[in-house]
Amino acid sequence: MPGRPDDYEVLLTIGAGSYGRCRKVRRKADGKILVWKELDYGSMTEAEKQMLVSEVNLLRELRHPNIVRYYDRIIDRSNTTLYIVMEYCDGGDLASLIARHYLEESFVLRVLTQLALALKECHRRSDGAVTVHRDLKPANVFLDSKQNVKLGDFGLARILHHDTSFAKTFVGTPYYMSPEQMNHMSYNEKSDIWSLGCLLYELCALSPPFRAYNQKELAEKIREGKFRRIPYRYSEQLNELLKEMLNVKDYCRPSVEDILQHPLIADLVTEEQRQNSDKRGWRSWDAERLQHSDVAVNELRQKEQQLQDREQAIKERERRLERMIFHFGKGVVMGF
Repeated sequence: MPGRPDDYEVLLTIGAGSYGRCRKVRRKADGKILVWKELDYGSMTEAEKQMLVSEVNLLRELRHPNIVRYYDRIIDRSNTTLYIVMEYCDGGDLASLIARHYLEESFVLRVLTQLALALKECHRRSDGAVTVHRDLKPANVFLDSKQNVKLGDFGLARILHHDTSFAKTFVGTPYYMSPEQMNHMSYNEKSDIWSLGCLLYELCALSPPFRAYNQKELAEKIREGKFRRIPYRYSEQLNELLKEMLNVKDYCRPSVEDILQHPLIADLVTEEQRQNSDKRGWRSWDAERLQHSDVAVNELRQKEQQLQDREQAIKERERRLERMIFHFGKGVVMGF
């Protein structure tokens, strides 16, 4: 059952956009810190409302350690506001991290591994559909307290079913748009690979691979596909992988599976998958333990109730005996 705004205490405003705000909140029931997107749908067009519905549906369906977790949605019709309650990532986002300093290659590779695993969850869904994020950029990648990355903001995402496997809508952030997006051509999940390449490039160089003073010039540079090598502090293997991801021909770019099998991150992928499996195992064990705990508690309660019933029955029997003795004694006295 959906919650209510009163179920949460607003702590602070994290950011604001054209349609609403993002706030840090505390769930009153258990004190858990979360975040909600506070969106005014009253001023949205029908297309924008549909995009909003799509985001909520996607968030509900996508469950992965490297995707921001959905918790609840609250509709307040009195002021046409939708609240999307999600996981709070207290490490900020990659954009703020890039603004501070150069990053070690080991961290860049960890980001690549975790985002590739998140995209695999999107691109290879169990129901046969493909979810293309379409707005992959540092500001949409969040960090938890342990510096694990979480892919978020699926507002521009779109599900591509196997029977209609391409999308043509022109959306996204210009610096990270692929050549096929710039050309208004059909595209698929390989556009996310391009954007991931742009994001990784910026993690290394602290600026996007393609920059310009206006969108026309930017589009020309993206179509041409030429960019400087990342700083030489980073390995040639990483540089070559980025060149493959930023190939102007989408069919020449690696798939997310190809990236996950790359020798540069193969060991990291194995370790991440092991940790994720362990986490699932612990959650399953905790759930089983809680289930057994509930059973034990119920059994104790039943035994306690049985003891109380027996105690009550004994007391009732004692009262009857007392009445019988009283009446018997009274009869003896009267007979005497």
